[in-house]
Amino acid sequence: MVAAEVGDDVFGEDPTTIRLEETVAALLGKEAALFVPSGTMGNQLALAVQATVGDEVIVDAQCHILHYETGAPALVSRVQLRAVELHAHGTDQLRTLDEALRPPDYYYPRTRGVCIENTHNRNSGAITPLEQVQRIGAWCAEHNLFLHCDGARLWNASVATGVSLADYAAPCTTVMVCLSKGLGAPVGSLLVGPRELIANARRWRKMLGGGMRQTGILAAAGLYAIEHHFPLLAEDHRRASMFASTIADEFEIMLNPPPTNIVMFRSRLGVRADRLRAAFAQNGVLVSPGPADWLRAVFHLCVDDEQTRQAIEVIRRVHAECTDRFTIAAASP
Repeated sequence: MVAAEVGDDVFGEDPTTIRLEETVAALLGKEAALFVPSGTMGNQLALAVQATVGDEVIVDAQCHILHYETGAPALVSRVQLRAVELHAHGTDQLRTLDEALRPPDYYYPRTRGVCIENTHNRNSGAITPLEQVQRIGAWCAEHNLFLHCDGARLWNASVATGVSLADYAAPCTTVMVCLSKGLGAPVGSLLVGPRELIANARRWRKMLGGGMRQTGILAAAGLYAIEHHFPLLAEDHRRASMFASTIADEFEIMLNPPPTNIVMFRSRLGVRADRLRAAFAQNGVLVSPGPADWLRAVFHLCVDDEQTRQAIEVIRRVHAECTDRFTIAAASP
């Protein structure tokens, strides 16, 4: 990062950022890419350049755009989200989409596009299969709609399945990928898609305060992460599986074995997730809240085998201690 060749990205003159954008566009088989500070900004730019005021975008009911982006679609692109079950096991996606598609009458919002997520955060890092992406993409093309993929962890899906990033991206109009999750870069995501859309996204990025100057310092970290850390994601998946299988007696595992690097788990004895999370933190293990009463453990570049074993020991011990307290309290008059 210190040695990165830099210029002024506002004027399109930062050579390292240009190299990162060209590299990621090529990896995903798209015409162009835009470096942005965060995945949320990338997703919101995708909506802003493909939908407009009064439009409706179909999303999965558990998706990141709906739950974790602070209501930004209503403010930035001023679109309405229609939440349906797209990623749930056993879902007939095309029937679901047919039912969600608005008739052309003027008093309905206009369906403008569909957003999918791969891997799926709230579904324990589940992989959206290539065949499903292709079916949804074909349906969108038939109805003249865009398809955007929140691919924050698309890297993980590719490593886990052997399917190339370009194959996953091919049915999609736009894709957002993160550098700052499993790849381990400190900052940044990219939005990829057709050249004209990405040029418009650059304008929107400026309006949202994302016009940055010597971004090559950050882009250099992204290039390093792609070259050196991308293959290491398989180790994160292995550690997630080891973690899940070892705690499975005490905890229900949402998806076991976990498909990638995220493990959603909850106490089989009904100990509340918020109590466990606080107790784990006091003992040096940080997990985040998942949906409902699930806890979320994410394995990444900075967690090695020994730390995984330590986390398992802490989680099992603390759960036993909390269970004892819970049992004693429940038995008290």
